[in-house]
Amino acid sequence: MSENAPTLSDVAAHAGVSLATASRALNGSARKVNPELQERVLASARHLGYSANVQAQAVARGTSNLVALVVGDIADPYFAAISSGVVRVADERGLVVTITATGPYAGPDSTAREEAALDALRGQRPRAVVLAGSRVADAETRVGDPDRVAVIGSGAPGLRTVDVDNRGGAAALATSLRGLGYADVAILAGPGELITVRDRVEGFRSVVPSATVVHAAFTREGGHRAMTELLASGARPDGVFAVSDVMAIGAMAALREAGIAPGADIGVAGFDDIPLVADVTPALTSVSLPLADLGARALELALADEAAPAAPVPAEVRLRASTPRR
Repeated sequence: MSENAPTLSDVAAHAGVSLATASRALNGSARKVNPELQERVLASARHLGYSANVQAQAVARGTSNLVALVVGDIADPYFAAISSGVVRVADERGLVVTITATGPYAGPDSTAREEAALDALRGQRPRAVVLAGSRVADAETRVGDPDRVAVIGSGAPGLRTVDVDNRGGAAALATSLRGLGYADVAILAGPGELITVRDRVEGFRSVVPSATVVHAAFTREGGHRAMTELLASGARPDGVFAVSDVMAIGAMAALREAGIAPGADIGVAGFDDIPLVADVTPALTSVSLPLADLGARALELALADEAAPAAPVPAEVRLRASTPRR
């Protein structure tokens, strides 16, 4: 036996079976192994401390017990909440989730990173793939087997999709803010080519067409920069709508640095309703999405034998102290 990590050949020799039989017993195969022989091989593997080759298993079975989840900015609580839903369903199905992060959106480089990640994942033959990052307008999402891939959000024609009513949610927020007396609301937006950003901006402006739009990175730092630029321009809106909660949190920090009280002086609202927004000061008004449920639905959709069309997941406005009545 080898002095290094035990090999499949070591297991076969210890069990007194052929290498092919040991491989079929440990890695799975369409050809079944006699139960007595399989137990002998498994006992030898346990005795020797042998770990099965996951890639070999995937080749033998045509798939693996892995679920691949591709997210954007891993530091964004939005993706953490979605991931929790994917992990929950995977655990119920006896599957293991591998997470790949492409990082905060950075134009074509981000698209290239996602494509590279998908290429690498194909070698693992995952049971299903969930894409959680926002799609880019007019960019094709290239995947291997489209029947095993689900996308959260619109913008991937031909792929199974858990769509979100971003437009409707943003329009409902704009209507709510107008009802509270906000007459001049600016929009702090992420990159305009992201479909999620586009839909939220267009939804809000369908109610408030005059809203100024400032684009920046789809991150906390982007929200801080957009708010800083807006103030530097001399604008003093009575409210701002940031198209994500993390951008809104960055905007609130920028307001404080400028000696402006969020909520009291300028109302602030976000989108996504990530868990921490109820705990910031003042508590952040947001458009709530069932983030964990989105992840769960996406994995269930990717694993389904047939994909039935579904209505977009609705979004609900949650008014809090950051947007007091004017």
